[in-house]
Amino acid sequence: MARRALLDFEKPLVELEEQIEQIRQLARDSEVDVSQQLLQLETLATRRRKEIFDSLSPSQKIQVARHPQRPSTLDYIQVICDEFIELHGDRCGGDDQALVGGIGRIGERGVMLLGHQKGRDTKENVARNFGMASPGGYRKAMRLMDHAERFRLPIFSFIDTPGAYAGVLAEEQGQGEAIAKNLREMFRLRVPIVATVIGEGGSGGALGIGVADRLLMFEHSVYTVASPEACASILWRDAAQASVAAEALKITGADLLQLGIVDQVLPEPSGGNHWAPLDAADTLKTALLEQLEQLDRCSETELLEGRYQKYRRIGRFAEEATPDTALTS
Repeated sequence: MARRALLDFEKPLVELEEQIEQIRQLARDSEVDVSQQLLQLETLATRRRKEIFDSLSPSQKIQVARHPQRPSTLDYIQVICDEFIELHGDRCGGDDQALVGGIGRIGERGVMLLGHQKGRDTKENVARNFGMASPGGYRKAMRLMDHAERFRLPIFSFIDTPGAYAGVLAEEQGQGEAIAKNLREMFRLRVPIVATVIGEGGSGGALGIGVADRLLMFEHSVYTVASPEACASILWRDAAQASVAAEALKITGADLLQLGIVDQVLPEPSGGNHWAPLDAADTLKTALLEQLEQLDRCSETELLEGRYQKYRRIGRFAEEATPDTALTS
């Protein structure tokens, strides 16, 4: 079994975990009954883990969202679907491995699933370009979504990327145009679209598959216009100010729900989705099917109008007039 990577703020749990493992080893090597002591330590570890994860700062949530063992798009698809066939290629000569998708079956319902895909180790991350899709990836996604509309399949998209790939070749191949086209074309699709931020949702790379009737987000995921490191470099010319930028950007599920950008925040198991990926997948599956059931009641006209109005509302705010401004207005 692979050793779980520990984040900085999880280190207080290390000593407890080691004690628990030592007692388990003792129980295996002898006939001593240690069940009571083991139960007490496991209960204490669970309580401390919950305390830590219930009070995470935005910058700590970013660490959880980027955790190398956090479940990926294909991990969720494998659990959610009774059957899945991955589809490849953008029909322009490329098959970007950073953005995957295909046709799945959940019970008796056919669905189209697509999303960003990161790797588990360095080799796989290089092959997947760390989840940063190229123009071909977004064109592949749009091809799959057009296929979904043709065969009346609802679309589930999973967002998990630091951003679209910003290399010279990607720009030469039309990165901006590919994302902009997806933004435009997703508004005209006549099938339900449910998008979920399962990890890190960064900039236009996230928006390229993120125009949806319902936008969900896991509790410890983040969704942002720019990474806190990039924001800090722009505003203060100091990436070390990333934690300050993370607070100001309002990137957590609770903030975005209050701002009306996210429609639902999904709870995570104690310790984050990487501690109990099967529980996380069950939570996601239930939420997706509930949202789909609601959207199935809408006519095509209601679906399109609702999607349009959802994004028209984003960015609106009300500002009370101060005495000074009231006098001059």
